[in-house]
This record gives sequence, structure tokens and C-alpha cells, in this order.
Amino acid sequence: MNLHSPDHKTQTILQSAWQAFSAYGFRKTSMDDIARGAGMSRPAVYLHFRNKEAIFTALVEAYYAQALEDVQAALEREGSLVDRLGRAFAEHGGQTMEAMMSSAHGMELFEASVSVASEAIQEGEAALAGVYAQWLEKRVLPEGVGKAGETAEVICAALKGIKHTSESYESYRSKVAQLAALMARALQA
Repeated sequence: MNLHSPDHKTQTILQSAWQAFSAYGFRKTSMDDIARGAGMSRPAVYLHFRNKEAIFTALVEAYYAQALEDVQAALEREGSLVDRLGRAFAEHGGQTMEAMMSSAHGMELFEASVSVASEAIQEGEAALAGVYAQWLEKRVLPEGVGKAGETAEVICAALKGIKHTSESYESYRSKVAQLAALMARALQA
């Protein structure tokens, strides 16, 4: 997971937390596990985060910050429409999706993200929909596709549905590629 953070210690804590959550799951990960992985004392970790829920929320926020950059860059690249959408949709999940779907605790991490960081998820999803909407506003959309903002929301909802129904990362990637091909065809009609 690529992490944007203001200082090295915070970044180290977040990286340690991600490794611990992936290895032990959200419920079984303790602040001691995170501190140990970061090479810090537990009180030192508490100087940066009040609890593991705050750390988890910071991880979700870091994921969305990276996804926003990566999706926007993919949409602006040269290439066919299906290639740009395919890359953008792949970046929407990013390396985090692969790590979560490959973890034995992936489902628990998905559930924890909804219960612990729902506000950060809503803000992140809205921001991603905004990136897609801005990109779509630059295009002449075929009749019947809808307005740019509505279409962007459909894209995000479809990607979320794929994430929650895929049984493996390979299945997820395949369905994301199929969605990109379908959307490219609809946008070219």
C-alpha cells in the first residue's frame, strides 16, 4: 500500500498496521502488534493515533488519496478508451485490493472498513466519482448514457459491486476488465 503521510513516524506506523491487519485481521491486531512492527513503544504510537480504529481510518484515507491520483493519471494517459478505462478501474482498487483479496483476513478487513471508516469511505468514493465525472464532462456522451455525474456514480457502484462479489483477485481483475470494455463501448456508441 502506498501511503501519503506528513512524517516518517506516521508512515512507519501505518505500514506496520497494514502488515499486522493483513496478518492477524482487524479484531486480533493489537496496538502492541502495531508498535512492535513499527519499532516503537505503544505509548509512542498513541502520540500519533488514539486507537487502532484511528489507524485503520488513516489507512483507508491513504488508500483513497493514492487511488485518486492513480485513477486521474490513468484517465488522462494516451491510449484507447478501453485501455484508459481498464487502467483507471484497475487503479481504483490498486495494490490494496490485491493485498486484501489475497489475505486470509480480507473479508474481515472489508467488513472493518465499513464499520470503522464508513465516513472516510463515503468521502473517498465521492471524490473518485468526482474524478470520473470531471473526465466524462470533457467527452460528448452518447444519448441515453446519462449525465457525467450520474455515469460516474454508476461506475463507482459497479466497481464496488465487483469488489464485494468477487471470490478471488483474479476474478476481480477479470470483471473489472470486462466492465472497462462495456463502459468503453457504451461511451463510444
